[in-house]
Amino acid sequence: MMKVVIVAILALATTLVSAYDPSPLQDFCVAINNTDSAVFVNGKFCKDPATVIANDFFFPGLNIPGNTAASKLGSSVNLVNVDKLPGLNTLGISLARLDFAPYGLNPPHTHPRGTELLVVMEGTLLVGFVTSNPNKLFTKVLNKGDVFVFPIGLIHFQFNIGQTNAVAFAGLSSQNPGLITIANAVFGSNPPINPDVLAKAFQLDKNVVDYLQKQF
Repeated sequence: MMKVVIVAILALATTLVSAYDPSPLQDFCVAINNTDSAVFVNGKFCKDPATVIANDFFFPGLNIPGNTAASKLGSSVNLVNVDKLPGLNTLGISLARLDFAPYGLNPPHTHPRGTELLVVMEGTLLVGFVTSNPNKLFTKVLNKGDVFVFPIGLIHFQFNIGQTNAVAFAGLSSQNPGLITIANAVFGSNPPINPDVLAKAFQLDKNVVDYLQKQF
């Protein structure tokens, strides 16, 4: 019986560890594309340490504002993850710059693999997240210098309630935190979700569902 319990605990521990970015067993593992001589770690191949240079740990440009005019929602997110900064591989962290036009919105979304820590640099943001059932909302108005955390996997949002531009930076606890934007996923999936399913789930007329799906 004791052996069964021990095996069960070890299995649970293994499951919990594998749910997050693995801890590195070396100083770094700079990510590169697949080559015959590379070592494969956490979905990326490691560059030969002898060929690693400072630029492998460098990314320029987060001082440049994002183009909020290109989005219907008036926001722009520049995520620096392992695909843009190869030195992040196996380090379990990434960074994003968020820009908002007046009343711009970063719509409800989740990061399935990372907790987000947000700091406001300019402007005023209404932010919040919703827990799993019973779906409690935690919301707060943030001003310059304020910090707010969004727990891993929970739906959250940021909305510029000011009349001027807003800027924030966010650290995420994964080299590749992932992104699921709720409206896009529900109404813009490919192939589309059956309209009857959405009409019943959201208690909407099917014509409304058809209209919403066309928006995405």
